[in-house]
Order: sequence, then structure tokens, then C-alpha cells
Amino acid sequence: MLQRLMACFIKGFVISAIVIGVAIGAFESKRAEAGYAAIVVDQSTGEILHERNADEQNYPASLTKMMTLYMVFTAMKNGRLKLETPLKVSENAATQPPSNLGLDAGSTIKVEEAILALVTKSANDVAVVVAEALAGSEEKFAQAMTKRARKLGMKHTVFRNASGLPDKDQVSSARDMARLAIALKRDYPKYYKYFSTESFVFNGRRIGSHNHLIGAYEGTDGIKTGYIRASGYNLVASAEREGRRLVAVVLGGDSIKQRDQQVMSLLDSGFGFGPEPADLKVADRAPITEKSMAEARKRGKATRLARSFGGKKGAGGAYAIQVGSYDTKKAARQAVAKVARKAGDLVSGTSQQVNVVKAKRGKTSYRAVLAGLSKVNAEKACRKVERAKMPCLVIKAPKGKGSITVASLD
Repeated sequence: MLQRLMACFIKGFVISAIVIGVAIGAFESKRAEAGYAAIVVDQSTGEILHERNADEQNYPASLTKMMTLYMVFTAMKNGRLKLETPLKVSENAATQPPSNLGLDAGSTIKVEEAILALVTKSANDVAVVVAEALAGSEEKFAQAMTKRARKLGMKHTVFRNASGLPDKDQVSSARDMARLAIALKRDYPKYYKYFSTESFVFNGRRIGSHNHLIGAYEGTDGIKTGYIRASGYNLVASAEREGRRLVAVVLGGDSIKQRDQQVMSLLDSGFGFGPEPADLKVADRAPITEKSMAEARKRGKATRLARSFGGKKGAGGAYAIQVGSYDTKKAARQAVAKVARKAGDLVSGTSQQVNVVKAKRGKTSYRAVLAGLSKVNAEKACRKVERAKMPCLVIKAPKGKGSITVASLD
């Protein structure tokens, strides 16, 4: 009898252990692959107007930089940093993969420039510069970010870096990102204005924002986009109409257009202008692995090496794309900035140029050019730009020269 009881106990224990193991394995698998998640919050009242999988853990990608900026604003409030404070660029920061500013090791960047670069370009090199300036290392900074997240009530968030580059242990949720967006506006209204920046000029280059809702959706004043292959396309947006402010979060979009449209539909619904949209259909995501993380670091080093031999500072190759010929310099600058936004990471680190061409009879035209691309990225960027119904031509610098030979689109 005793032997029979012991056998039943052992059998039950083994079954329980298997069940627990399966549950843990399922949780880890869930963490490793992002899916669709969304939430809409009335910032004034805290009311949840819409939510789907809002507490499921996803990869935040560059939404991470919202917390990086929160830490910068805290340091400014405490007097550790000022807008004009120069921050030193380390070799580690300079070798971060795109999107980046193409900063050189040993150079400096002012705090205000860093803020603008994080908001618009989502620059990974700048994120590391900030992390090292405030905590000595990115690892320590990420620990401080996670600690701050807990204080803000972000229960499902863990940070492992300052940029959002692939890391299987860096996770968050739609609800946590909404909390962070609300905290940024509540705690730092003076600095929140930076999230509405459409473009800024750095070292002679005009850099446009990745957030297409600014200027496209009425009342939008920020705040941040994010993308890695494992996360899909993420967006946190804030909009105000008639004194009512909403925050919408979408994680796991299958394209920029799809993600942006979903956020606008969610905001429309929240403001009472339309029905609640259906969930997005999300394509399968490649899980983050040690190999994919190593490849990201390798791309950063390769980009750094390419810049060293690109001829022009910040250039990554001997090719360029010409995107039109215009009657005024202003029109050409606007065109090249628009194309830079359309092409996204494909033109990261390029030089935005306006070439003056004087023709016969005194007529002057201005050609918009993005210089410093590899041949592959130039061709890919042109295809992407042409799909947006804009002209584009791949051009090449002559051997032994740093300048670009510009072909005519007239």
C-alpha cells in the first residue's frame, strides 16, 4: 500500500514538473517573438479607450529612446547637464549600427543636438554617447533605466541598452510605453516640445523625423517610432484636439504605412470620429538570437570602416541618389529632406546636398542629392523613393575624387 502511494506521489510530481516546465517555456517563447499590441489612453483622465494585448511583452526597439530621453531630462532638471554641455563620443559609440549620425570617436556633441538626434533620427550612436556620459557605461545606464521604469509603474519593462538595438532580454509592453509617454509630458513639459521636431540641421545636414504623423494628423505633437526585424514597426503618438489629449501605442506593425494608419484610426476612434479599427495582421518575426545581436554589432563596425574610406565626412560609399532638379534652393532642400524620410535607414549617414547648376542663358537650377551610399543601398533607396511617386536616379563619383558627378533629370 505504501509503495503504491509513493509511486502515485512520484508520478504526480513528475507530471507537475513537466507542466511547469512547459509553462515556463511558453512564457519564454512569448517573450522572444513580438506580436500585435495596442492601447489608447485619455491622458487627462487616465481612461483606457482601447486595448489589445496591452500587457504582452514585446521588443520596444527604438521606443527605448523615450526612456533614454527621460533620463536626459532628469539630469537636466538636476543640473547635471545643460543644453550646451558637450558630450564626448567614444569608439564604442561611434561603431553603433544604423540608424546613426555617423559621429567620429573623440568628437563631441552638445546635449541639445543629442536630444534632437534621438527624437528625429533615432540615432543609436547618440544613445550610447548619452548613456556613457550619465552612467559611465551603457550597461549601468540600462540598469538605471529599468529602475526608473519601475518607479513609473512600468511593470513589464526591462532595458539592456539605451538604443533599442536587438537584445532578447529587452522587453516592454504597450501599456508601459503609454505610461512612459504620459510621464514625459507630465514630468518634463518644458522639454516635451522636442518630440514635435520635424527636422534639424547637424553639421550642415538637414535631418528629418521618422515620425510621419507630425504634420499629417491634426493635433499630433510626437512622440517616437521604433523598428527592428524582431519587433515589427512600433509607434507611440500623442495628439490633442479641443483640449483633450490622447496617447496611442501600436507595437508589431507589418509596415510603416500600416502602423501609421492603425495609429491614426485608433486616435480617430478615441476622439469619436470613427469606429474602433480591427487588429493588425502581423507577419512572422525572426526571434532575436545571440547571432543576430552579434551581426548588429558587426554592421556597426562595418559602417564605421566604410565612413573612414568614404572620402566625404559621414559618407558611407561612392554612390548617391539624385531626387530632382528645382528652381529654388529651398525647394531642393525640402525635397532631399522628404526623400531622406521616405528612404529611412537605407540613407542613414548620408550627406544631404543641394548642387547649384548654371545653364545657358543664365538659368540656375538646384539639384537635390543624397551622397555617400553604397551601390546596393542607392539602388534600394531609389526603388523605395520611386514607389512614393518621386523621381530618383543613382549616380556615381568618379574614381579618385570625393565629389559626385551629377546627372541631369531634366
